[in-house]
Amino acid sequence: MFDRIAILDWSAAGTPKTGKDSIWLAVADASGVRSENIPTRMQAEQRLMALMAEGDRLLIGVDFSLSLPAAALDRLGMDAFGLWQHLAAHHSDTDKNASNYREIAADLNQRLEGEGPFWGNGTKADIPHLPRTKPASTLPEWRACEEVARANGLTPKSCWQLAGAGSVGAQSLTGMPMIHRLREDGATVWPFDPISRVTVAEVYPSIFSAEVRAHLTRHPGMVPDQAQVEMLAQALWAINAGGSLPPPFDVEPSQEGHILGLNHEVALRAAVPTQTLPPRLRNDCFAMPQGVNWVPVDAALTKLKDALHPIKATQTIQSHQAQGRILAADAVARRSNPPRPNSAVDGYGFAHAATGEGPQKLPLVQGRAAAGQPFAGFVPQGAAVRILTGAILPDGVDTVVLEEDCALDGASVIFDGPVKPRANTRKAGEDVEAGQTAIRAGHILRAPDIALLSALGIAEVQVYQPLRVGVLSTGDEIIARPDMDALPYQIFDANRPMLLSLLNGWGYLPIDLGHCKDDPKLIVRTLNKADVDVILTSGGASAGDEDHVSHLLRTKGTLSSWRIALKPGRPLALAMWDGTPVFGLPGNPVAALVCALVFARPALSLMAGSGWAEPVGFTVPAAFEKRKKAGRREYLRARLNDQGMAEVFKSEGSGRISGLSWADGLVELPDEAAEITHGTPVKYIPYAMLGLR
Repeated sequence: MFDRIAILDWSAAGTPKTGKDSIWLAVADASGVRSENIPTRMQAEQRLMALMAEGDRLLIGVDFSLSLPAAALDRLGMDAFGLWQHLAAHHSDTDKNASNYREIAADLNQRLEGEGPFWGNGTKADIPHLPRTKPASTLPEWRACEEVARANGLTPKSCWQLAGAGSVGAQSLTGMPMIHRLREDGATVWPFDPISRVTVAEVYPSIFSAEVRAHLTRHPGMVPDQAQVEMLAQALWAINAGGSLPPPFDVEPSQEGHILGLNHEVALRAAVPTQTLPPRLRNDCFAMPQGVNWVPVDAALTKLKDALHPIKATQTIQSHQAQGRILAADAVARRSNPPRPNSAVDGYGFAHAATGEGPQKLPLVQGRAAAGQPFAGFVPQGAAVRILTGAILPDGVDTVVLEEDCALDGASVIFDGPVKPRANTRKAGEDVEAGQTAIRAGHILRAPDIALLSALGIAEVQVYQPLRVGVLSTGDEIIARPDMDALPYQIFDANRPMLLSLLNGWGYLPIDLGHCKDDPKLIVRTLNKADVDVILTSGGASAGDEDHVSHLLRTKGTLSSWRIALKPGRPLALAMWDGTPVFGLPGNPVAALVCALVFARPALSLMAGSGWAEPVGFTVPAAFEKRKKAGRREYLRARLNDQGMAEVFKSEGSGRISGLSWADGLVELPDEAAEITHGTPVKYIPYAMLGLR
């Protein structure tokens, strides 16, 4: 395992240069990734030497060929080590990037074939034995690893090319002398040498061309070379940190060398972080103003809404794989739907201007228009053409008459006029026009949305990464699983499976953090190792002797213990634990569910990127009686009867879980005093409107 990953994008530029097509160096480690633009090759080499001297285990990836095809090495009578030594002895470079690599290439050509295989003299003066254009050569153009890369859909450039786009040959002739010096300074070069504290390897950053294009749409000011080196450094670091870096190194030694990551392109691309994470939540984001004891429900919801924001990075994925994902950017139509005016029915098409009232007889032209088989010719005014549903309107056609309204005499179509202009046709873009926003950011994509994206030619969408939500239950009285034996004073854990199922239905990634007894050290270890974005706990959220969750959140985290004017579910602990938001829900299952539906659902929706989720309810007559005092909002387990009236569960006890299963929604009673009798209008919120299915 390496401590740092450095990726170098090399340049054979003849003068000091920054920006596009210059030298970029990215370094990734546990603290993140940093990149720098280096004007000259000498400065870049000094920077690598400085990194090596820091003593960490370092992997250096360079983006130029580290050898030549084996047949060329045989003719030169050298192995790769000899080639590097030869180039180091004969290559000269300056602090102004003045290199003699073209003269070295001409000398190697004489040793190999005389007028090749190196080519690409980009100077005004002729250089003997260095052709300007690609010559015929008996030497292979590609190394074996490059042949594999080409078979994998990559497009490596030839090591013989010295000028033009992708002049890898020039980069190699200026870079391999540096490789010799790095090796003399203690580095090993893979796969020619064993892996060591400092290992140099050949890499191919263009593996990430699709990711770079997507990244540059979000960061248009960034240079592509910078994006490539940062992505490759981050991807290799992520694989390295996960302990799975050795497989890309597992290749047979070859004097031609190898490209690190070849045949592991999918794993590398999957490891690329898509973009910088959004800002983390402030540690004090849940704090209520001093003096606030009882918090009204609406005030608590407003506080949450103002304090939170999306906390997930985004990624670009194929549209057909985006079911259930949240759009992070507007989806804009690439083409109109329909793309051209077309027929809405099977019938006959013609120019409306040639028709009038009474019986109309229009000669038929040869051929027909069908969906996917457009009519190639022009339909003269006064004539008609057979047309089928979905067919593009041929030139000269603006109106279609329904087949059932027509008669045929073998050469003409006859129908009664007048016909409405543009009857039975669809305009181009009448559904969605090209360039129009089809679906707004924040929308959760469903099957109909996938159909729309596909119809509009939107092959990729930018989405938020799924929100990872951990669920932890606490309490000595809790038995983790229903298949375990329970003593009379113990109860089976109902909250954790309920909340995990709830999160799954909301489209998040539920992470089971298990059950902890009332042991502060165990709870701390569990919270510390939780690899999640948000944590939901149940139990221990109040201020009793055994309420360890709230005590820990207060002493080791940042706790705002909210006393909500709500029934059921008065205590709600909101905190930050090492940067992770924690929702401490009550221990009673009914109160835990109500608090999750009322508070956690809209908050998680906002943090996931789909905006604040307002519950949608409607007014129905009550099928119950109740007198309510002022001061607290109440939620009653309810369901609609056959008359469309809301009846409520027989008991309001927070431990009566059967009432949750009996109900198909909640009745919301206002903060104010109320007297409910049969027929009184009440607000009913179906479970389905709360994401409960």
